[in-house]
Amino acid sequence: MFNPSREQVRQFFCDAWRKHQERLPLVGAEVTAAGIAARHPEYHALLADSSAALTQEWTPEDGQMNPFLHLSLHLAIHEQVSIDHPPGIRAAFNALRAKMEAHAAEHVLLECLGEIIWRAQREGKPMDAAAYVEQIRRAASPL
Repeated sequence: MFNPSREQVRQFFCDAWRKHQERLPLVGAEVTAAGIAARHPEYHALLADSSAALTQEWTPEDGQMNPFLHLSLHLAIHEQVSIDHPPGIRAAFNALRAKMEAHAAEHVLLECLGEIIWRAQREGKPMDAAAYVEQIRRAASPL
């Protein structure tokens, strides 16, 4: 299983963004990563400065989300939806997209995923995929 280091993840996003900016060919997940980065102009300066990106720290006490965590979660949900795993996530995401713009729907999934991961870590249990999809379905349901 692929388990990159923090520096490798950060370098991957910086390289994908640089290649996108320079109109160089993107391969594999770089295509998705560059597209995600393009939708986050607040991160463009950071992605353009890989030396700073590799060393900067973000802590909960700072009140800022780690941009690379945010981008990585986007990448994870893109993959989840593309392969419909956990089962039902694609339909739940499409139901959300019927209610809102795609990027906003992705952010709903990010919040759901973050909460499910946090709960699993707190309880010392595996992530509850069924609860994750159900939480997305509830978000897509009319009030």
